[in-house]
Amino acid sequence: MTANKLSKPVAWLLLAAIIFVTVSPIGLRPHTITSVNIDRAMAYLVVGLAFALAYPRHWLAVGALLVIGAVGIELLQYLSPTRHARMHDAGVKAVGACLGVLIGMLVNRLRRQRSARVEGQGAHGRVGAGGGGRTRTAEAEGF
Repeated sequence: MTANKLSKPVAWLLLAAIIFVTVSPIGLRPHTITSVNIDRAMAYLVVGLAFALAYPRHWLAVGALLVIGAVGIELLQYLSPTRHARMHDAGVKAVGACLGVLIGMLVNRLRRQRSARVEGQGAHGRVGAGGGGRTRTAEAEGF
């Protein structure tokens, strides 16, 4: 599926963009109409969602690594003379990442349930037109 092939590169590109915006000089930071805390939380929410969708079986590790990464990336700001690292900012980012991973986990669960339902309907569906009303299960049992 195309979405699955794109999900991992998109997640990594979003993370790279966050790292660039976080560590680059303050003049390169994009300006939005919301507060900086909402910007931070939303950026990490999107990254958390992207990684949870890209790595559905590893949502817990994704969440933990994004929280650790939020602190680490915040500390990278010490390398820029125009930036300052604050643990409050890292906390806002970590909360956003966790919310994104949680939403991604729920989306993945809904996808699995839907897929299982569709597969279940396919296994118990009719053979096709002119099948005489016999189901696949009935055919397998020799009826």
